[in-house]
Amino acid sequence: MKFNLAKRPGRTPPSIPPGAPPAPGRFSWRKGDDTRTGSFPVVRRKPPRALGSRATRVKVLTSLLVAFLCALLGFGYAVQVHNTKSTYEGLSEDELVRLLDETSTQVDKLEERKSQLGEQLRSIQSAADKQQEAARIAKQNETASGILAGHLPAEGKGVEISIQEGNDRVDASTMFTLIEELRNAGAEVIALNGVRVVTSTYVKDSKDGVVCDGHNLTAPYRIQAIGDPDALQNAVQIAGGVGSRIKVQFHAQVSVTQSNSVRIDQIRQPQHYQYAQTVQ
Repeated sequence: MKFNLAKRPGRTPPSIPPGAPPAPGRFSWRKGDDTRTGSFPVVRRKPPRALGSRATRVKVLTSLLVAFLCALLGFGYAVQVHNTKSTYEGLSEDELVRLLDETSTQVDKLEERKSQLGEQLRSIQSAADKQQEAARIAKQNETASGILAGHLPAEGKGVEISIQEGNDRVDASTMFTLIEELRNAGAEVIALNGVRVVTSTYVKDSKDGVVCDGHNLTAPYRIQAIGDPDALQNAVQIAGGVGSRIKVQFHAQVSVTQSNSVRIDQIRQPQHYQYAQTVQ
């Protein structure tokens, strides 16, 4: 089915008042519309609104808000400073007295705490001094024990004894008695012909002389003893003592010389005990 929109002779399009809506069921003619050719005017779209102006307004508003906040913060700070300066000015006499009393109480508490800390410091220093003193005593005892045990060399006042044999040899028993007499007289360190004498020292006879702790010794015998020189000399040369016995019985020459510097460098290595153990 075809529609012919050509103008029929003898008919004219109805007249429509300007601005009146088209009648139902009829075609509408507007300005620029041509139903005969099918051409219609082009409707142009509105250009988008530029964003530059809006961003500028937002930036200006943000700047104003920041400036307002800064001004508000400065005003608050100024008020606070003013209140701080006038804190004590607005107090009454009773309030000032109470504040002074509280301050004095705090000062007293701080002084008391200072005294407590001072006592603690002195106690700590005293404990440290005690530890140092204990360490010093332990070191001293260690040195004394090392000297007595023969682990350390020693030097001090004492005597040097020389025994020169005659026709008879001095036996081990007499030499051991001489060592014991020196110990009883207070000798702290003794050496016999370069052998350090300790608590475990033994002396026995040999075909050429005496054996002291496994060392063969021959005359002349030289004994070094550290201790009180007068007491040691009297122990040897006392009438009826070991010195007189050596002279009379063995026809030997015995001389005792006091010295302010008797040096004994011989030492003994620590002994390893197989059965004896320290008590825990």
